Amino acid sequence: MAEKKVKTIGVLTSGGDAPGMNAAIRAVVRRALAQNVSVKGILKGYDGLINNEMVDMTSRDVSDIIQRGGTILYTARCPEMRTPEGLATAVETCKKNGIDGLVVIGGDGSFAGAQKLANEGINAIGVPGTIDLDIACTDYTIGFDTAINTAMEAIDKIRDTSASHERCSVIEVMGRHAGYIALWCGIANGADDILLPEYYDYDEQKLIEKIILNRSRGKTHHIIINAEGIGHSTSMAKRIEAATGIETRATILGHMQRGGSPSCRDRFYGSLMGAYAVDLLLRGETKRIVGIKSGEIVDFDINEGLSMKKQISKEQFEIAQTLSYSYGNFNLGAAGTINPLKHKF
Repeated sequence: MAEKKVKTIGVLTSGGDAPGMNAAIRAVVRRALAQNVSVKGILKGYDGLINNEMVDMTSRDVSDIIQRGGTILYTARCPEMRTPEGLATAVETCKKNGIDGLVVIGGDGSFAGAQKLANEGINAIGVPGTIDLDIACTDYTIGFDTAINTAMEAIDKIRDTSASHERCSVIEVMGRHAGYIALWCGIANGADDILLPEYYDYDEQKLIEKIILNRSRGKTHHIIINAEGIGHSTSMAKRIEAATGIETRATILGHMQRGGSPSCRDRFYGSLMGAYAVDLLLRGETKRIVGIKSGEIVDFDINEGLSMKKQISKEQFEIAQTLSYSYGNFNLGAAGTINPLKHKF
């Protein structure tokens, strides 16, 4: 235990919401209360911290929330937290409310705020909650599993109608600068092309030629998974249709990927990581990020964790390409020996 006994822990969710955040909140509250430590729920992320919007939380307050998507504490972007004045106000709010430790559930931007607070003497622990899976020090982030299953189910439905109308479909999934959702769904949905910000060469002509080749071989529809980091799906679809003569539709899945009841995995890891964050604070730890490595809970120094870089596996991307319909024989330029009647899908 730390020399100074922790009496009150604050918990907030920041940045984009992610399914499983409520599981983490529930775990923080109940793990702390089990050790006779009070918990203050901070509303609307850092914005609520700066504006002193918080509530005392009981075990009853987190009953019947583990199955709910989103976050009961709400979340918001807070540019003010990036300013010296905003940071100073946040520190003062923590001190005024007797907060001995802070659990921040969010992504890399949220952790940057936790890092600044920790440098100002506020014991802070980060719990990775983001559907993007883009935090390098952990194998898993809360919300990713639910998001990819939501996207996968939506893409299956779009594929049905795309096949019925013999269309090309450009389907945009979330993931700002990280293509993990696009990669996982691209493989799971059997996409013909997966466009990732990490690997896309922006050679649209090559993409168009592949669509034409597949159609010449008898494939009656084409599925392209496009990562948000590349974007421009609507204009891309228009250019493809103009170049190929094939009806092409764009679908942007958008924020539906953030919502929905969290999967078992998100509830499980959210609960474990939330409880572990409390344990770290009770041991006197600060400036830590909780993570999962090889299925086990670990923690990293927040400065070390934020300095790590994460890259999509080149091997996984090459496998995804190999599994697409025409990748292996793309340069043949003809229907070859393929029987169009037997190879439509």
